[in-house]
Amino acid sequence: MNKTSKSRSAARLAAVQALYQHTMEAIPIAQLLHQFHEHRLGAEIEDEQYAEADVDFFDDIVQGATARLAEIDALIEGRLADGWSLTRLDRTLHQILRAGTYELLARRDVPVGSVINEYLDVAHAFFDAKDTRFANGLLDAIAKDVRR
Repeated sequence: MNKTSKSRSAARLAAVQALYQHTMEAIPIAQLLHQFHEHRLGAEIEDEQYAEADVDFFDDIVQGATARLAEIDALIEGRLADGWSLTRLDRTLHQILRAGTYELLARRDVPVGSVINEYLDVAHAFFDAKDTRFANGLLDAIAKDVRR
């Protein structure tokens, strides 16, 4: 994996974490971005060195996903099975889907396969294979909706 790929992967993981934190604490986006810039991206936390993240890419995902939240959630909800709603989703999984959906919508410079694979890697960090397959199916369906 080259340096750009690693820094984008780190940005995606951090973006999911930031979106989760924003959902849980309702921190204003500017303040949240500042916190991540100063204390998380590329930092060492609990003796773990975090990879340098592509800060501009991170900012775009976090700002874009929050700015287009209603549109993104409608796309996700539209692909959930009957009887399912967004409130039934695990909160972390919801943020993974939000970030991935944002990239599928707004980052046409990133191939669909790359977006899906990257967010499946993030999902693997938090979930078992069943939940990861669920995320894969949803992101694939959303990609078909928004990238014709």
